[in-house]
Amino acid sequence: MTAGTSRRAALRRAVTGYTRDGLPDRAAALTYYAVLSIFPGMLALVSLVGLAGTSTVQNMIDNVRRTAPAAIRPVLVDALTDLQGARAGATVAGLLGLAAAFWSASGYVGAFMRAANAVYSVEEGRPIYKTLPVRVGITFTTLVLLAASAVTVVVSGPLARRAGDALGLGSTAVKAWDIAKWPVLLLVVGFVFALLYWAAPNVRQKVRWVTPGVGLALALWLLASAVFAVYVANFGNYNKTYGSIAGVIVFLVWLWISNLALLLGAEFDAELERGRAIAAGRPPDEEPFAEPRDTRAFDGR
Repeated sequence: MTAGTSRRAALRRAVTGYTRDGLPDRAAALTYYAVLSIFPGMLALVSLVGLAGTSTVQNMIDNVRRTAPAAIRPVLVDALTDLQGARAGATVAGLLGLAAAFWSASGYVGAFMRAANAVYSVEEGRPIYKTLPVRVGITFTTLVLLAASAVTVVVSGPLARRAGDALGLGSTAVKAWDIAKWPVLLLVVGFVFALLYWAAPNVRQKVRWVTPGVGLALALWLLASAVFAVYVANFGNYNKTYGSIAGVIVFLVWLWISNLALLLGAEFDAELERGRAIAAGRPPDEEPFAEPRDTRAFDGR
């Protein structure tokens, strides 16, 4: 079986797994945890970006106001503006609040770890002293990457302008960077997806920072977000139906679509792993089809 054939077969199995593994319900559960995690996460993000100065935070909010999809823009901008005002200083209470925000934001990662185990048909065998560092580590890495990306987007504009002036390119350098920065940010998102796919499930696997599942998740996420934005702008009746909370409803639906794309990418990678196991001689119906990282949490049961 060629690589292309095996990937097509894995994609078909992933589509079947959409129903078998209850991905719409799991995406809804992740959306719930995202709602609980996103505002503490944004507080932590604002605090990290704030290390570069208050003006950097304001510039980040202005960038969100200009570039975020219209359907969810008011929710994000209002939340970031409120959190900017509530951001604590470098006091003991402020540091404790930041630590609490990190911990609350890690709730989403914990939920994704459970969903990833279900996708791979494996139980969580890692003891809590192993899962907690993974959960917090993924959260911290993600927030640092997002903060660094936000600062880069804000600071790089003036730097590109200075570089363009020095090289005699003028505004051309700024225009070129305005185009080039989006693929760079997309790579950051892809790295976060790959980190989740590798570290979250209790599955022993090689580190792969570029996987078909990551590519599928990014493509589905971008396509679904674009289609949903067009639908909301032209055909949706959210404002008539939900009135003042229409923005919140639209944001929740977009979060659900995003989580569904993320889980479908994980399902695709899992089915590719199943295909490799079958090719190595494992029976097709044997579960789990991947070797667990750790079994201590359920040994002896």
